[in-house]
Amino acid sequence: MTMPYDQQNDIPDEALLVLYANGDAGAARTLTLRLTPRVFGHAYRMLGNQADAEDVAQEALIRLWKVAPDWRQGEAKVTTWLYRVVANLATDRLRRARGVALDAVAEPQDDAMSAADRMQDRARQDALQNALATLPDRQRQAVVLRHIEGLGNPEIAEVMDISVEAVESLTARGKRTLAKALAGQREALGYTDG
Repeated sequence: MTMPYDQQNDIPDEALLVLYANGDAGAARTLTLRLTPRVFGHAYRMLGNQADAEDVAQEALIRLWKVAPDWRQGEAKVTTWLYRVVANLATDRLRRARGVALDAVAEPQDDAMSAADRMQDRARQDALQNALATLPDRQRQAVVLRHIEGLGNPEIAEVMDISVEAVESLTARGKRTLAKALAGQREALGYTDG
């Protein structure tokens, strides 16, 4: 028996996955709507390319549906598992594409912003994405998960299969490198002291 969509909004991800494994297509729909933006966002920040990020997000969700029948609630959070899968898929894609420049794809624009604000925002996003691309893969992954996705260090450690101390080291080194890479661009990006 399937539950109406509005009743599924309050159900945890793990429970929705179990419901899907038991034949509730509505649970899959709810989980897909809930997780796709996060999965795509993480993939895009790692890859810097919309088409590649869409492919990675789709593949990660397909893998989630395949493991659903064997999912053991309480062992891992669905989001943690998905972030790890996305990170692995993105890393594999980056390794295959080494030496190929990543295409810059414009984010959907907010019509409420003025043209100048949109240009400034786009310049900042491009500068951040370009600076992120200079980081070693593991540093980039740690920085993105911590400072863009908002995960805590213990969850990042689980996603990356490293210690919390290693996460702290990677994020600290990554932040320092980003700060150096972006330091000369403060004025051009519209950041003023004061």
